[in-house]
Amino acid sequence: MLSLIDSTSIMVGIIIGSTIYESAPDIAAGAGRWGTQMAERWHSSGGMETAFAVSGIVGVWLLGGLIALVGALCYAELATAYPRAGGTYVFLSEAFGPNVGFAFAWAEFWIVRPGNVGAIAFVLAGYGRQILAPTAEHANLIDLLLAVAAIVVLAILNGFGLQAGRWTQNVLTSAKLLGLTAIVVTAFSLPPAAEWQPAPVKPWENLALSLILVMFAYGGWADISFVAAEVRDPERNISRALLLGTLAVTTIYLAVNLAFLWVLGVGGLTSSQAVAAKVMSLRVGPAGAVAISVLVVVSCLGAINGMMFAGARVFYALGEHHPTFRWLGVWDHRKGVPMRSLVVQTLVTLGLVIGLGWSSDGFKALVVFTGPFYWGFIGLVGLALIGLRRRTDGAHAHYRVPLYPAVPLLLFASGTTMAGAAVQYVLQQREAISLWAVGACWAGGVMLVGLIIGCVDWRARRHR
Repeated sequence: MLSLIDSTSIMVGIIIGSTIYESAPDIAAGAGRWGTQMAERWHSSGGMETAFAVSGIVGVWLLGGLIALVGALCYAELATAYPRAGGTYVFLSEAFGPNVGFAFAWAEFWIVRPGNVGAIAFVLAGYGRQILAPTAEHANLIDLLLAVAAIVVLAILNGFGLQAGRWTQNVLTSAKLLGLTAIVVTAFSLPPAAEWQPAPVKPWENLALSLILVMFAYGGWADISFVAAEVRDPERNISRALLLGTLAVTTIYLAVNLAFLWVLGVGGLTSSQAVAAKVMSLRVGPAGAVAISVLVVVSCLGAINGMMFAGARVFYALGEHHPTFRWLGVWDHRKGVPMRSLVVQTLVTLGLVIGLGWSSDGFKALVVFTGPFYWGFIGLVGLALIGLRRRTDGAHAHYRVPLYPAVPLLLFASGTTMAGAAVQYVLQQREAISLWAVGACWAGGVMLVGLIIGCVDWRARRHR
């Protein structure tokens, strides 16, 4: 069984992946530019423009933490009321019926989970190549091989059983937290930036992209509910893990971004290609870039391991409740893992990673591509909580969300807003319309097939 430390480690390990390193400059550029635009509207200049830019950067990270906290509060009540493997799938099925739950699991199976794992795997591969073969030719091929190898190795480790997956997650999470602490301490030991220039203007920068990337950085706070059935004393530990994990991650992200701003200033942060490596190199020279590359690889491994560990439980829950996928709902009691679900999840993820391995910007494409599906269902969870609370009066919950129903309504509003922001960003990227067209065809085909299978599955359940 998973203890409070194990549960919190899984949550923190999933959330803190590569985005804090990969996307901090992009997030700062969009949010900082928004801040300077606000300063222009107030006819401010000079130091005030910089203050507004910094406020925009810090504010967007705080907003992300607030949305994650709102979601964690809602999931704490639902997960303690329904402490079964599957998380969001269970909540949506209980509130809106098995067909809505199936739609979530289907999208999670083919789009969200493999897309998120693939995005992190691409980042891992890029930094891994910088360690192993920084001057090698055929960089895309090397990145693809490293991404595939990481996914396969972690799938094998999870296949050894619950204890192996648990210890792997704890070790990786501890390593990445120590590394982030080292970055913050190193940054604040350096003199502050001489000039905190406002964010430079680039055509692709906008607040929508910053929000998408920030919320991807916070993504994963819901995944602890997927393993609720394996948590020791779930009535107490699930809610504690959700709240502790969310608050810890928010604090870490704010500390890291403030450290980046302290050393580099706004302009330096937004224009940096490898912000953490740049900070470390100021203190320890070229060895700092290598150390950061190792840290990013470790962070990515922790995130991928946690997502695979939790994701397999969703497909197991799908197999338990839907006749068409009953073969997925088999639990290996000797190892304590849903082996079939883990294997199928790995194969689907590998297929997506290999299929998109040619893209030079696979990380950002996958993050935005999965956004509407992920956040659309997260928003529905807010409504599910309201419906289930009315139906049962919260009788089964050992934790009740405060400020009800404002908090679940805020989760619904946040989810729909984030889904809309992802769609808005895609529509703005006209130069990449062919890539998005392929993604739209893939997503549309997946959901259409899922609808057909769902109807067949519903008829099978009806005549059982």
